[in-house]
Amino acid sequence: MSSAADLDLARRLADLADAVTRARFRAHDLHVTSKPDRTPVTDADTAVEDAIRTLLAQERPDDAILGEERGGTEATNARTWVIDPIDGTKNFLRGLPIWATLIALVVDGTPQVGVISAAALGRRWWAATGHGAWTSEADGTQRPISVSGVDELGNAYLSTTHLGSWTEHHSRSAYLRLVDACWENRAFGDFWQHVLVAEGAIDLAAEAVVNAWDVAAVQVIVEEAGGRFSDLTGAGDHTLGSALSSNGLLHESALDQLRSG
Repeated sequence: MSSAADLDLARRLADLADAVTRARFRAHDLHVTSKPDRTPVTDADTAVEDAIRTLLAQERPDDAILGEERGGTEATNARTWVIDPIDGTKNFLRGLPIWATLIALVVDGTPQVGVISAAALGRRWWAATGHGAWTSEADGTQRPISVSGVDELGNAYLSTTHLGSWTEHHSRSAYLRLVDACWENRAFGDFWQHVLVAEGAIDLAAEAVVNAWDVAAVQVIVEEAGGRFSDLTGAGDHTLGSALSSNGLLHESALDQLRSG
């Protein structure tokens, strides 16, 4: 199966997801429950994942699927579709438009296709190995994207997600060291900060804790945009539980600042 065919399918899956999420965003009858880790899940999350799984069963019946809501296992020596039906569910619940569906195809442990579709923003980002990274604007305009050329931390724009996660999962002081070394910082959070790195709007995005479905699509998009993705030790693996996206030029300097202690 060619990467172009898989990317085309991933984009169709994103179209399907967008139809569900647009209909349920800000709905008055949205049903919300909590998972064991107390993170929220809505009927839109499960509906999106179920719709994607149904189409994949028709189009790629031999492929494995790992989804945030319905589970599964990422096959290390085969093809696995890795799905986050709504990344940014807390924003979705509060009526904030910063959320997206994340779809990745991982082949032999490496993300090779990624699509991130932010329906409420009218934005989408996608990439396939060897084909570059792209985005579409709300008016439908498509363009290739690439990371920034900033090469010093003192000139860098940094983002993270919830600051409290650094205390629990890594080191708050280490993250604040990186903050102090950079020019500017914000907490754009979730998928948003990573695609901002990919399109060169910011230079670094760091997360102390992630799941595979949070960053599999991110990895291929950032890398195809010319950047670098790793966990907080520098390993380029989306399954290791943390994430650092950068323009590549700043990656090692950022890792130096983030070392615990």
